[in-house]
Amino acid sequence: MKITLLVIGKTDVEYLREGIAVYMKRLKHYVNFALVEIPDVKNVTSMSPLERTERECALLLEKHISKTAYVILLDEHGRERSSKEFAAHLEKKIVNGVDDIIFVVGGPYGFTQALKERANEMLSLAQMTFSHQMVRLIFVEQLYRAFTIMKGEPYHHE
Repeated sequence: MKITLLVIGKTDVEYLREGIAVYMKRLKHYVNFALVEIPDVKNVTSMSPLERTERECALLLEKHISKTAYVILLDEHGRERSSKEFAAHLEKKIVNGVDDIIFVVGGPYGFTQALKERANEMLSLAQMTFSHQMVRLIFVEQLYRAFTIMKGEPYHHE
């Protein structure tokens, strides 16, 4: 089982990088996990939001999302799950033999219709809006939490 978090742009805030590193280190005990940062699209000031989104999503589809991967877009319009529901959903994927899951955080204007159609599902982390860099830390913590729930470890409290 391999899980990838695919993001646009670097994590340039130090405390977020530190927090992400903590959970990535913890995740090594449970799963092959990678955070892949795709370079920002160049010359965005001369592009409309739609053009920028199309370039970002085309890059994701062409170079970073395999035809066989199970793709989950992290999107405000996705389905919300509790931590326990997320753990159960992830465990079901593992049991059913899904061996390559890619979670995607898009750019500031979201995803194109083509990427939404390629995705297997969309997941919302909350009804609140978070910066794209904060989402990275929140997601890796929730992924770690999911694995501790699956293993019955005492990290998660009801």
